[in-house]
Amino acid sequence: MADICSDRPVNGTEDGGLEEEAREYEEAKKELETWKSKAEKAADVKAKLILEKLDEDEAKAEAQQEMLACVKKQEESQKEFTQSMNTVTDELLLLGERRQDLLNKLKKCQAALEAKRAESRKLTQKFNIHVQIPDTEVEFRARSKEESDDDDSQPIRGVFGISQRPTVLLQEGQALITFEEEKVASKILMIAKCSVPCENITLDVKPKRITMDPAVKFEIHLDVSRKELKVSNIPTSMPEERMKERLEMSFSRKSRGGGEVDGVEYDRNNGTGQITFLHPGVAESLALRGRYLVDLDSEVNVQVGPIYKHQLCKFQTFCGSPKRTILLEDIKDMGEEDDLQDHLEIHFQKPSNYGGEIESIQYNSGGKALQAFFSEDLPPTAAR
Repeated sequence: MADICSDRPVNGTEDGGLEEEAREYEEAKKELETWKSKAEKAADVKAKLILEKLDEDEAKAEAQQEMLACVKKQEESQKEFTQSMNTVTDELLLLGERRQDLLNKLKKCQAALEAKRAESRKLTQKFNIHVQIPDTEVEFRARSKEESDDDDSQPIRGVFGISQRPTVLLQEGQALITFEEEKVASKILMIAKCSVPCENITLDVKPKRITMDPAVKFEIHLDVSRKELKVSNIPTSMPEERMKERLEMSFSRKSRGGGEVDGVEYDRNNGTGQITFLHPGVAESLALRGRYLVDLDSEVNVQVGPIYKHQLCKFQTFCGSPKRTILLEDIKDMGEEDDLQDHLEIHFQKPSNYGGEIESIQYNSGGKALQAFFSEDLPPTAAR
C-alpha cells in the first residue's frame, strides 16, 4: 500500500491527473457504448442476414423443388408428345394407305364407269333408230262404216310400225353361208375344223354359230288435233289477260284464215300459246302455213304449228341365231375374193363334206368390215 501511495502525484498535480483519467474514462466509456451499440447493430444485421439467408434457402429449396417438378412435368409432356406424334404418324400412314386404296378403287370404278358408258353409248347407237319415211301419195276412197258424222272433231290418227332388221358384223377373213336346209347347217356346226382345197393349198376354216345383234320392233301411235293450234315466238310485251284477248281477236279473223275461237292458253314465260277453235279444219289449214299475223301493239308474225300426241306401243327387243346360216372364220386371203368364194361354195355343196344346196354365200377379204342384214322373207345381204 505504501508503494502505491508514493507513486501518486502531490498536491495539484494529483487532481489534474485524476480529471484527465476521469475524462479519458468517460471517453473510453462513451467509445465503449458506441462500440456496444455498433456491436448490437451488427448483431441485429447478422441476425437479419441469417434470417434472410434462411428465407432464401427455403425459397431456393422450394424453387429447386418446383424446377424438379417442372422438369418432371416437361419429361412427361415430352413423353406424351412423342406418343401423340407416334400415334398421329401411324394414323397418317393408315390414312395414306386408305387413301391409296380409295384411289385404286376410284380408278377401278372410273374404269368400270367408262366401260359402262361405252357399253351404254354402243347400245344407244344400236337402238337409236333414225327412220326417214318417204313421201307417199294417199288417196281417200271411203269413210269407215264405224265412223259417224261427228268424227270430224276427232284427231287425225296414225299408226306406224317400225322394225329393225337383225345384223351381224362380218370381219376380214370371214364368210357367211346360208343353206337351204337347217340340217345341213347343223351338221357343219358339229365339225370343229373344215379343210377346204383351194388350188395348190388347203385352207382350214372354223364353222361357228352366229349370234345376231339385238334388234327392236315397235309401233308409234300419233294423234294430230283438228281443232288445236300451237303458237310460238309470241312477244312478251303485254300482260297475260290482254295478250289472250289480242290472240283471240287475231285468230278469229276469217279474212286471215282464222275462225271462231273456243279457248286461248298463253304462257308468258316461254312465249307460247294454244288456240282451240270451235270447228275443225281451221287449225289444219293454219298449221300448213307455219306463220300467222297477230295484232298486238303492231302486227307481229308468229309461228304456228299442229298439236299432236305420240305414244310408243308394243316395244319389243329380240335377238337370236339363224338356223340355216353359219359363220366361217380364220380364212386366209390366198387369192382373188371371187375365186376363194367359189372354192368355199363348191366345198360346202358336196354331200361328202356334209354339205348341201347353198342359198347364198358372202366372203369378206377386204380390209373393211361388212354389215350383214337378215330378213325372214329375203336372203341375207351384205353391204359396205
